[in-house]
Amino acid sequence: MYLKKLIISNFKNITEAEAEFSSKLNCITGNNGSGKTNLLDSVYYLSMTKSYFSNLDQQNISYEQDYSVLRGEYSREDNSVESISVSLGRGGEKHIKRNSKSYQKLSEHIGLIPIVMVSPYDTCLVNESGDERRKFINSIISQMDKEYLRRVQNYNSLLQQRNRHLKESNISDDLLDTFTERLSHNASYIYEKRASFTEKLLPITKKYYNLLSGGKELIDIKYKSDLESGPLSDLLKKCESRDKMFKYTTTGIQRDDLLFLMNDHPFRISGSQGQQKTFLISLKLAQFEIMRQMHGKAPIMLLDDVFDKLDMLRVESLLSMVSSDFFGQIFITDSNKVRVGGILEKINGNSKSFDIVSGRLL
Repeated sequence: MYLKKLIISNFKNITEAEAEFSSKLNCITGNNGSGKTNLLDSVYYLSMTKSYFSNLDQQNISYEQDYSVLRGEYSREDNSVESISVSLGRGGEKHIKRNSKSYQKLSEHIGLIPIVMVSPYDTCLVNESGDERRKFINSIISQMDKEYLRRVQNYNSLLQQRNRHLKESNISDDLLDTFTERLSHNASYIYEKRASFTEKLLPITKKYYNLLSGGKELIDIKYKSDLESGPLSDLLKKCESRDKMFKYTTTGIQRDDLLFLMNDHPFRISGSQGQQKTFLISLKLAQFEIMRQMHGKAPIMLLDDVFDKLDMLRVESLLSMVSSDFFGQIFITDSNKVRVGGILEKINGNSKSFDIVSGRLL
């Protein structure tokens, strides 16, 4: 499935835009701040029911506007059309429809249109807290496993309730036991899925990193979880006194993390900007391959400003990969129009190019 047509109204700095896209390669050029990233984010939103950059929907509505609307027409393999629309209101209204029919739950939409985003923002996966890496792993597995998404939502809701009750002076042991049972039920499923996914992720990430870098560095990905030492039910029982003292839950899968290593040292310490970017692109290419295997079709791939801080050899290696038949529809943004022209000449295939100026698509 690929995005055939996109209509945007009042999304960030894009007041009005309409475009029909190539089923393969789409290049969007423009100066920094012109709206290239916002265009890609609108495509991401249509797949994931949220922005790649912010969970606050009001930030996605254009300044001094009361609403935002996105419409996407997707062409399936049998040439039938899927129509997806998103409408956001300044007062918090949010409606997502598939073929003019509203979803009862937004989670029902996740996974219908698989998507992978590569962005300069991804440096947070290397440099910031484990929360960013948990969001990353959740966003991938949720597109492949609706039960996983349901379990994560249930776990987070139960965790918030337990923490709220821990702030009370006299929380009952019976209530804690109830939370322990229900949290453990969800946590075991989530832990197994995350561990299994990481096992698949590592060798494929290594493969792409070696292709892009020439195999000069040794990379590793390790999944760390409290549940490595036993089931959550035992851990929660062991930590009850501490949880009551600190007034929040001190153990569980909300503390899970992925360790990204280069030559046995954290990437954030040992990796240059170019090495970090190469690793992150490799990570997202591995995400693409795993999702493609699971869905039996190529996800849409969004490559935002990927050429910055990469040498020409790595740029050419990346372009050679994504232009192959293994990949499906690709969106690439770049501020360098000459470089994009060179890309299109080398690929010499099914492609389109667009310019964006101050939120206007040309």
